[in-house]
Amino acid sequence: MIDKKEYSSLVKKASPNSKKLKNGFFAFVIGGFVCVIGQLFKELYEALGFSEDVVKMAVPATLIFIAALLTGLKVFDNIAKFAGAGTLVPITGFSNAVTAPAIEFKREGFILGVGANIFKIAGPVIAYGVAASVIYGVFYWVTTLF
Repeated sequence: MIDKKEYSSLVKKASPNSKKLKNGFFAFVIGGFVCVIGQLFKELYEALGFSEDVVKMAVPATLIFIAALLTGLKVFDNIAKFAGAGTLVPITGFSNAVTAPAIEFKREGFILGVGANIFKIAGPVIAYGVAASVIYGVFYWVTTLF
């Protein structure tokens, strides 16, 4: 039997070296590029004369649609392999997290396949967000009473 120190040494030898600087650079560049695309759509919608409220809705909807389309065309995963965390800019990453299981389980039917699995990854995020907002709302309400 080996001790913890020897085991850690074996793991370190067998594990590939992390390319943190390279991965961080590509995440920054690709994530920034996604944001630039969002800004370009904002400018386009404003130039077309849409109201501020419509622009605020149209830009995220457009980014969600593009990420879902790229996921369906099996392009998003290739971009993610190259860009790493840069594709996790919340709106596009969330779109991919919902779309990918829907596509994967489509062959099992819309109820037991898509319906049962679509929120496998994104479901906990939604549940946590809703729970956190309720807790925050109650806390805020209680603190404003005094």
